[in-house]
Amino acid sequence: MLSVRRCSRTGCTELAVATLTYVYADSTAVVGPLATQAEPHSYDLCTRHAHRLTAPRGWELVRFEGEFAPPQPSSDDLTALAEAVREAGRVDRPVEATPTTGTGRRGHLRVLPGAGED
Repeated sequence: MLSVRRCSRTGCTELAVATLTYVYADSTAVVGPLATQAEPHSYDLCTRHAHRLTAPRGWELVRFEGEFAPPQPSSDDLTALAEAVREAGRVDRPVEATPTTGTGRRGHLRVLPGAGED
């Protein structure tokens, strides 16, 4: 049975034909062909929203320029890029360990030592 996915935009009921993924570390948004399965940190878009989407100020937008169609195997560079972005955003990939003592920094959060620690 074929799964039908709808556009993620609020109030839109059109069928999804593209997937939007953000790469926060590179300030990049990628709009590519519809992913083969729904991902928790990506958004499915209809044709209208995929072509009209704009990125936040200061971000780069990488957009598939052809016609969006149901996903099919492709050696296209943009498809490979979109798949790599999805892979980088997976929750189960290994992450670097953070320091447990002393002052450390992880993203925008800072770990400060307790009153008895130096």
